[in-house]
Amino acid sequence: MTDRLPRKDISFREFVLLCACLMAMNALSIDPMLPALPDIGRDLHVPNANDRQLIISVYFLGLGVGSLLFGMLSDRFGRKRVMGGAMALFILSSIACAGAQNFSMLLIGRACAGFFAGSSRVITVSVIRDRFRGDAMARVMSLIFAVFLLIPVMAPSFGQAILWIAPWRWIFWILSILTVFILLWMLLRLPETLQPENRMRVDATSLMRTVSTIVRTRSTIGYMLASGVIMGALVGFILSVQQIFFDVFDARKIFPFAFAVIAGSMGVGSLLNSRLVSRFGARRLSQSALIGMVLVNLLHLAVILTGRETLVSFIAFQAATMLMLAFTASNFSSISMEPFARGAGIASSFQAFLTTAVSSALGTLVGRAFDNSTLPLALGVIVFGTISLLIVAWAEEGKLFTRPRHDALRDHPTEPIH
Repeated sequence: MTDRLPRKDISFREFVLLCACLMAMNALSIDPMLPALPDIGRDLHVPNANDRQLIISVYFLGLGVGSLLFGMLSDRFGRKRVMGGAMALFILSSIACAGAQNFSMLLIGRACAGFFAGSSRVITVSVIRDRFRGDAMARVMSLIFAVFLLIPVMAPSFGQAILWIAPWRWIFWILSILTVFILLWMLLRLPETLQPENRMRVDATSLMRTVSTIVRTRSTIGYMLASGVIMGALVGFILSVQQIFFDVFDARKIFPFAFAVIAGSMGVGSLLNSRLVSRFGARRLSQSALIGMVLVNLLHLAVILTGRETLVSFIAFQAATMLMLAFTASNFSSISMEPFARGAGIASSFQAFLTTAVSSALGTLVGRAFDNSTLPLALGVIVFGTISLLIVAWAEEGKLFTRPRHDALRDHPTEPIH
């Protein structure tokens, strides 16, 4: 696959970087909050430590609902117009969070922010699908994930740095400012990628037709569900990690740096995936990683049950888990989107809604089960990984580690953005 675009087009590198920043809006809205959760809980009088997780959970809830809407609108009105309007409303929601005077107002603002942030996630995937498919799309998605994952690596340190010099409300103010810059970059530099012939009317008929195709396409619905289940492990980690470092290991001071190590392993995994997916295929890599994730966490479970869990072992096992999770995220997404050149926005919306709804529900179960140990998290990864693998086996009709013999799904040439 060539990485060059026509001269009048945005460069391939800038395209990858911009898409990564658009998708990183969600990480910027979640990870910097983690070190601030105790301060927010204290200032807004939240007595139950587990209730502070709602600051993250309601964001995911809004994200899932918003994801269902904005991709469909972008199929009708174009990618840039819809995403630009939603990002502007996201900025207003973040400003409302900065000024929240009680916990309920903060949760409402967070739910609204998540709702509008759903646009950046699904429309960015639609933009990528407008131009790539199959293993080629998986490679581009991996490059984007590798850049995007630099944000969660740095985000807790970013949030902690703000807390050293300003109250927690400034996290929302700075988030709003950064989003303004990303919005302007997108409006000025990203061409409209939706071709006129691929525009669709937003009505019940077109919606049901696309949803019917999704549900009837075994690989699409299967990989969407499998992605949602395994991403429940990531949500459970995000909801639990602050309490694990602060309460289980009394490691408040090193939390941002340890989080960077764990999140950084996902970036390494995404880079490796971008290099390997053209050679081995998205299915082989993601399925192998899923099995590896279950085996690693079975070993982690044994360490916990024998009383040998330490801060070092926790970081090591979580880094290995996130490394393998990186091989599933972009590949599952690409496989499920293979059939949708037309209707990519609706398909991306449905994918994001389904995966977010499933992962949020399962991850919340892990977070609420926190009992001042790492046991619920390890068990969650084992259970979710096993279920996800069974769903993939169903989607592939029991034939794992295969690779479709379709040249168009491999190194597909880069198409120009108009």
